[in-house]
Amino acid sequence: MSHVELKQNLADAIKMMERARITDFSGHMSARVPGTNHLLINSSKSIRSTLTADDIVTIDLDGRLIEGVDAPPMEFHVHSEIYRRRPDVQAVAHVHALWSTFFSMAGVPLRPVTPQSSMLGEMPVFPKPTSINNKPIGEEVAEMLGGRRIILLRSHGAVIAAEGVIEVFALAVYLEENAYRQYMARQLGEPYVLSAEERQLMAQNLWKPSLLKKTWDYHYANLRRN
Repeated sequence: MSHVELKQNLADAIKMMERARITDFSGHMSARVPGTNHLLINSSKSIRSTLTADDIVTIDLDGRLIEGVDAPPMEFHVHSEIYRRRPDVQAVAHVHALWSTFFSMAGVPLRPVTPQSSMLGEMPVFPKPTSINNKPIGEEVAEMLGGRRIILLRSHGAVIAAEGVIEVFALAVYLEENAYRQYMARQLGEPYVLSAEERQLMAQNLWKPSLLKKTWDYHYANLRRN
């Protein structure tokens, strides 16, 4: 994928997450520039609902602007510290998700209750409800994330790290769908929680490029229609 295509994919992903109420006016997402210590990220002042590729800036892992005219988000540290530790990660999103944040606010565990949730893995909760706006706190979040895909932030959303933009986007969708369904099922009774064996089998069947792209294509079609 070219540099231009990667910027456009990133812009599309952020707009789709905003429309799906997975993020809001200040969420951000990044992608590693292949073969470098640079990353693409939406600028701090970008309008998430009307984002274009021109709103994507390039920075190094210390937040220095390499390409673009606007500053990165103050919370770029959560992205840079994950990239420092995880060479397998090529994209990171910090989302201000609606439904999953209710769980971290209330201290209620988020359980795997949908087939797609089998791909989320263990999701620790970072206990400090604070902005990730400096290197030490970014290091703490990245350390707690470890080799996982998702960490929930107390009363603040979630951080998602994976192999690419499409993978991160799909995981963000699955996280919110699982949280919504768990919340709604609890109004009727105690929802069924997938066993470890069920999660393993489902994850093997569902973590496939074609199925992840199917999630992307559904939301992309809605984006283009609107």
